Amino acid sequence: MAEMIIDGERVKGGGRDELPLYNPATGDVVGSVPVATPHDIERAAQASAIGFDLWRNKSAFERGMILRKGAAMMRQRTADLAASLTREQGKTIAEATGEIIGSADLIEWLADEGRRVYGRIVPARDRRSEQLVLHEPIGPVAAFSPWNYPVSLATRKIGHALAAGCSIVIKPAEEAPSAVVDIAQILIDAGVPAAALQVVLGKPADISSQLIQAPEIRKISFTGSIPVGRILGRLAGEALKPVTFELGGHAPVIVAEDANIDRFLKGAVAAKFRNAGQICISPTRFFVHASIYDEVVRRFADLADALIVGDGMDPKTQMGPLAHARRPHTMEGLVENAISTGARMVKGGPGEGKGFFWKPTVLSDVGQNAAAMREEPFGPLALFAPYDDLDDVIARANGTGHGLAAYVFANNLGTVRRLQDELRAGMVGINTFNATLPEMPLVGVGDSGIGAAMGSEGLLEHMAIKSVFRVDA
Repeated sequence: MAEMIIDGERVKGGGRDELPLYNPATGDVVGSVPVATPHDIERAAQASAIGFDLWRNKSAFERGMILRKGAAMMRQRTADLAASLTREQGKTIAEATGEIIGSADLIEWLADEGRRVYGRIVPARDRRSEQLVLHEPIGPVAAFSPWNYPVSLATRKIGHALAAGCSIVIKPAEEAPSAVVDIAQILIDAGVPAAALQVVLGKPADISSQLIQAPEIRKISFTGSIPVGRILGRLAGEALKPVTFELGGHAPVIVAEDANIDRFLKGAVAAKFRNAGQICISPTRFFVHASIYDEVVRRFADLADALIVGDGMDPKTQMGPLAHARRPHTMEGLVENAISTGARMVKGGPGEGKGFFWKPTVLSDVGQNAAAMREEPFGPLALFAPYDDLDDVIARANGTGHGLAAYVFANNLGTVRRLQDELRAGMVGINTFNATLPEMPLVGVGDSGIGAAMGSEGLLEHMAIKSVFRVDA
């Protein structure tokens, strides 16, 4: 059974309701998750206020040393943490290992960046006075992270809050919480005050509504779907609390006639089917110039079809199952709708075995009226459509409310510059599918988000600005 961490205490059982934990590769129940009671949530919020005072009063240098120690301890536990992640979420053990290492790298980078929040000295109008702009920790943070990257997204929120000097109450995904709980304990063992890092589990709606309204909480951070983001945004607005939201994506990929096809294909198949396509920045809508369209679709489909799908614990597996039982049904509905509107199935379809499997799926000639072109599939579904005119493809690429990531493969500088400027997305990859690094902000526009989730910009999201005017007496 997974456990919560409230004010340093490992909490489970005690007559609390429980939710089942499934292994997506088998569909079997492998554990349970305790459901936080209103008293648990209140206790966590109250402890976070005490933890905030303890943590912010440590120097940025000391906080950085503690976080660096925690990152080192995470790396030592990589194998165990990765196995736990794969067992509950389904991704391959190689991907899970990378997620743990990447999360440790992020904590380490933030440990150093938190020491470089300098503020400003503004030249005063009077020689007897001084004007300062200070960045101070905003206060206890309530954070909510999803199931697709249970560790990295939760760690991102924990790391930015702690590096800024804030305390945090994190609600990780109830589908895959165990590794996050273990990482929280690692950070506490490294020296983070127990009250500064709480982990609560259970029903998202109950936890979010109570935490957002709690007077101790001063900042909200959420990664998840657009509909849930709208609900939490309304709650936070009523409480006048700032938010950082990383919401859904539906990334377009524009492949120009002069693109390096080999380079595109090598990156595209890996990026599309990583984590079974369950990534908010996953390339999904592939717009390929008509002159190279048939070749690109054929070669992409052959590479996708060759991927080994299976249990993520098997080192030979290249794509694991979907994370929960609802996802294959969603894929089926989107594929059937696309075909009914004129798309052609090139490769893929339902998976095999009793787990939550769906094969890497490639659809060609997908029209703008297909549901999958408007709704984020969040699965191993690649949608291909040809284009001739650059104006037309830009309009199609920007034709959803999403604006998280976009990708361009082209060599002509004029084409690159125009697409870089006109694609409506917070992140644009040019001849690469790498759109996230610790030192770079992760941002969305439109329905895809509010604020920055990474980089120094993400750190400043957890700071309050104070203007100081000081005059000699």
